Amino acid sequence: MLVLVAPGQGAQTPGFLTPWLELPGAADRLAAWSDAIGLDLVHYGTKADADEIRDTAVAQPLLVAAGLLSAAALGDVTPGAVAGHSVGEFTAAAFAGVLDATAALKLVRTRGLAMAEAAAIAPTGMSALLGGDPEVTVPHLEKLGLTPANVNGAGQIVAAGTLEQLAALEADKPEGVRRVVALKVAGAFHTHHMAPAVATLEQAAKELAPADPTLPYVSNKDGRTVDTGAEVLARLVGQVANPVRWDLCMETFQALGATALVEVCPGGTLTGIAKRALPGVATVALKTPDDLDAARTLVAEHTAV
Repeated sequence: MLVLVAPGQGAQTPGFLTPWLELPGAADRLAAWSDAIGLDLVHYGTKADADEIRDTAVAQPLLVAAGLLSAAALGDVTPGAVAGHSVGEFTAAAFAGVLDATAALKLVRTRGLAMAEAAAIAPTGMSALLGGDPEVTVPHLEKLGLTPANVNGAGQIVAAGTLEQLAALEADKPEGVRRVVALKVAGAFHTHHMAPAVATLEQAAKELAPADPTLPYVSNKDGRTVDTGAEVLARLVGQVANPVRWDLCMETFQALGATALVEVCPGGTLTGIAKRALPGVATVALKTPDDLDAARTLVAEHTAV
């Protein structure tokens, strides 16, 4: 059983789409999406520097476009489940047929702009904790007023809150945590600080007519599969201010009988977690088109006929 997953913000690197645009039709597809959302995805995916693509309003649609582009290059794939981490859930929603590619990109463009605006209200950020036990770490974060914004499994937790709260965490690490690493993001995503962005997305979502998923769609909210397009869309809106429970998503992959996992471009983060948290599950990360053959082989071996 194959799971197809899409990474979240932070996975992008300068020029990462350049080799993908050499594939037949890829440049035209990306140019059309650029026109649809009013953002030059070709420029940002090929020529922009690290600071330009760190901008939340740019990074989010760029990541969704990259995931959709690489999945199209992979060919006709029918996974046993789909999921995405944070903004990757929009990519997964398109995989599952809940939204078409253009609708997903338009909504995520709105999301990125709204989250950037919300992040500008107060100085906030996110930090990854290396090591430690979640049962010890989570109460410690809450004591400091921080939110465990990403609970990723394999011992990975990302804390989010004000810069003062994050500084207090540096000085007072939970027992067992070796290091606290500040992430290069421009806000406390998946916390109450993003509430203004939720309101903006709620308005944008009213214009959409989501279809029910054609594939099992595993949600960041609680790791459960979601059966209706309306519920998927509601969760996409709400997750902006709610923690990402990727640990629970992986538990669901196991329960569904996953034997392989392919992570679309820019892959690497989620396959790295899976190697630690899902032993025995074969993985391939799509970083460049050179990875397509290995991914196609894995798809052929782990997709039910």
